[in-house]
Amino acid sequence: MHVAGTAHADVASPAPVWLVKPADVNALTDGLWSETVRRLPSGELAMGGLTLAELAAISGTPVYAIDEADFRSRARRWKQAFAGWTVYYAGKAFLSRIFATWIAAEGLSLDVCTLGELRLALDAGFDPAKIGMHGSNKTVAELRLALEHGVGRIIVDSQEEIGRLEALAEELDVVAKVMVRVTTGVEAHTHDYIATAHDDQKFGLSITSGTALVALMRCYHSPRLELLGVHSHIGSQIFDTSGFEVAARRTLKLFQQFGEATGERMHQLDLGGGFGIAYTKEDTPSTPEELAASLGEIVTHECRGYGIAVPELSLEPGRAIIGASGLALYRVGTTKTVELGGGYSRRYISVDGGMSDNIRPALYGANYSAALANRASAAEPVLSRVVGLHCESGDILVRDEFLPADVQPGDLIAVPASGAYSRSMAGNYNHTPRPPVVSVKDGKVTTLLRRETLEDIFALDEGYANE
Repeated sequence: MHVAGTAHADVASPAPVWLVKPADVNALTDGLWSETVRRLPSGELAMGGLTLAELAAISGTPVYAIDEADFRSRARRWKQAFAGWTVYYAGKAFLSRIFATWIAAEGLSLDVCTLGELRLALDAGFDPAKIGMHGSNKTVAELRLALEHGVGRIIVDSQEEIGRLEALAEELDVVAKVMVRVTTGVEAHTHDYIATAHDDQKFGLSITSGTALVALMRCYHSPRLELLGVHSHIGSQIFDTSGFEVAARRTLKLFQQFGEATGERMHQLDLGGGFGIAYTKEDTPSTPEELAASLGEIVTHECRGYGIAVPELSLEPGRAIIGASGLALYRVGTTKTVELGGGYSRRYISVDGGMSDNIRPALYGANYSAALANRASAAEPVLSRVVGLHCESGDILVRDEFLPADVQPGDLIAVPASGAYSRSMAGNYNHTPRPPVVSVKDGKVTTLLRRETLEDIFALDEGYANE
């Protein structure tokens, strides 16, 4: 490496080793797109019976589009694969009022982690008994709303929260159903920002230090709390079950210790979510069926070893259900080619979105793919980088992709696997309004979240109040 950084080093090949120049630049990579996305004989990409050019004409760009049929199919597949488990959809991945009704219609439960998500779920008519409430620093207002509506479980995360919850339950004369979130000391093979089971981080109570068992005993002996069981979550974008095996072993030992201390058993275990999806050709996620078989075997084996009954099981997929059901659609504004030396170059394709509508690449180096959406091309595939409109060099949407050399202003670029954590993490950097979220089915477009406007943003600015 050059002392001034990799940008100044001699360039070998600028493409990552997993990215191979395609024989057909118009072909779609299997596993990245929702089930109704296809390239038509005209060369255009279509979703749900509508071309993406037609979608752009209706909704404008940038726009997030969800394949409703695909989402419903994935929701059913997860529910069927994990028959006998309770499947909680993780609302933080994406949530809207209409979307919450789809979740309910497909028979899933719902995990929320803020006052806003809980309010939205309740306003949508979601059965409170099928809602789980997360959060490492739940406010009194959040806990009060959960208790007043009889939320099915509250996952407690600290001793302070247990005390807060006891006081509120006493005030409201109710019994709160709780699970204790634990950290198992597992180092998930993922980015530090989305690894959540090692001890040195903000979530949960440590099994290793003994604070988890202390919290369990406190909840068990509290007259205002009903202890359901234990919750464990090891991280996000995880492709195999090896980490879950260690987490289950340590968590179920906690079940055994609790039984020895009380003479009773805990009835529920939640193994969290974090199941990965394919964002690029490099990714090889497991299927719901593979995960269900493996996780079921792991829990059964560990329970047998500890001589305890298999508890009621649940999990919380979010990205794994909605991620591939969505895409983001952008319009190209400018292009330029940058010479990298050694005979290599990279084409920069600037679009009308950016890090304000997908922060994940800038936040923790997430990789995405892309395809030319409004036409096919006979041009040579060239190494390209799709970048945004913001005043940041890190404003990158797709770091590495082979796209046609003739991509030009006015073309449409589609980014697959954008259903999770794009709109839900979007912001207003540079005073940029957030794109709308629409669903597409049978050639019809339904707006789930409308496009934000400058007037929406300026309405918060007290400097405009008297104009």
